[in-house]
Amino acid sequence: MKIQETVQIDQRAFRDAMGCFASAVTVISTTTKDGQAVGTTVNSFNSVSLDPPLVLFCLGREATNFDHFMSSGRFAVNILRQDQDHISTGFASDGSNFFQTLESETSNLGNPLVPNTLATFDCEIDAIHDGGDHIILIGRVSELRHDPEGDPLLYYRGRYGAVTT
Repeated sequence: MKIQETVQIDQRAFRDAMGCFASAVTVISTTTKDGQAVGTTVNSFNSVSLDPPLVLFCLGREATNFDHFMSSGRFAVNILRQDQDHISTGFASDGSNFFQTLESETSNLGNPLVPNTLATFDCEIDAIHDGGDHIILIGRVSELRHDPEGDPLLYYRGRYGAVTT
């Protein structure tokens, strides 16, 4: 068996190429050990399994709230509506304090929920995997809700977008 050499990929080129993949924008939320609601804007969210219901998201090892997500044992996925780009921007710039500007509620697992989202998934961490400069958190969904009439906020080529039909 021949071992192939590792090809060096330019990080900017990789990021730009990945930007060609439109994705929904989410805020992933949890609480700190002292009960403070925190969140982070994420577009690396996917379903994993229907039975059991599993989802995943990727979190940068340098993320401000990294330790809070690692120690909480749970998280909520809040899928944003197309008019909630200000919420995405708020959590991207100040995920440790942005919940203080919202009238949020708390899930049954104790996760803070962003109000009026398109969908939410309340999860317990099922597994954590290495993902280079990120980690991959897999969550077992214990509760969900969604609005079948709304449209998602999209992220495409470094900008917010909307579904057009």
